[in-house]
Amino acid sequence: MQGAVPRPGAAHRPGGFLASGLGVALFSSAVFGLSGSFAKSLLETGWTPGAAVTARLTGAAIILAIPAVPALRGRWHQLKDNWLTILLFGLIGVAACQLFYFNAVERLSVGVALLLEYLAPVIIVLWLWAASRRRPRALTIAGTLLSLGGLVLVLDLTGAVRIDFVGVLWGIAAAVCLAIYFFITAKENDTLPPIVLASGGLMVGAAVMWLAAATGLLPMAFSTADTTLGPWVTPWWVSLGGLVVLATVLAYVSGIVAARALGSKVASFVSLTEVLFAVIWAWLLLGELPGPVQLLGGVLIVGGVVLVRVDELRGAGAPAAPVPAPLDHANDVEPVP
Repeated sequence: MQGAVPRPGAAHRPGGFLASGLGVALFSSAVFGLSGSFAKSLLETGWTPGAAVTARLTGAAIILAIPAVPALRGRWHQLKDNWLTILLFGLIGVAACQLFYFNAVERLSVGVALLLEYLAPVIIVLWLWAASRRRPRALTIAGTLLSLGGLVLVLDLTGAVRIDFVGVLWGIAAAVCLAIYFFITAKENDTLPPIVLASGGLMVGAAVMWLAAATGLLPMAFSTADTTLGPWVTPWWVSLGGLVVLATVLAYVSGIVAARALGSKVASFVSLTEVLFAVIWAWLLLGELPGPVQLLGGVLIVGGVVLVRVDELRGAGAPAAPVPAPLDHANDVEPVP
């Protein structure tokens, strides 16, 4: 992801390189999946979602600026040429998406919150269908219906697990922001290194959060109380450091390597494992595990998204359509959940 868009054919190199790329992509999903657990450990000690998001964005923006500045050497005009993309990415794809997700995590289990956010590809399908009035292919329709059925099970309306519907609305709002993020990054752009877009977006997101806090629009409360992660009681800075360094900086860097090695389509497909990793981490670190019906719903949601992505991969070899596939380059910069 650093530098240009993945080179054509990168995913078709000999097996060793492909295997290495898959390993890096899985690592990226694993560390991205930690974000909900680290965030919730802070929220449970008195941090507000806004404070957790602001600290995460600020720390990650400072660290990622270190490789971003050399990437811009002699090409500072790229910031001026792409200011609107960076602004929208930072405002919607970074700040709003993370804030809504952390608000959902505050009220729901990490797994349920992330499953709701991963309805983004379904929202994209429905939006394109409504906007173009062109019916999607059968496999995409099947995947959409499967995911919507999974959503009903995740909500478990008649079950013993009580669902906070305000949390559900936050999760769906995060999904809408993630869908907008995909539209923003789907346009191929060879003039802006992805690491610069990531760093710039994080800086914009951090600035927006601090501004909202300064004007009183966003409640901002921090705590220095110890956090609990699995069997360990740790200082607050351990959870915050994990959120910034592991779940943001390392996740972005490994996502960059994975996207360059595998190509954006395959890398985004592998990123679906983030849901699985998030549920496992929440189980190990927070003792959270969705109920059986919710787990089944999660399987259906992920299965539906898989069908939509498979349909995209199949469509990639077909003759060019008037409207390009919206997720072709969506993972040149990985979303931060």
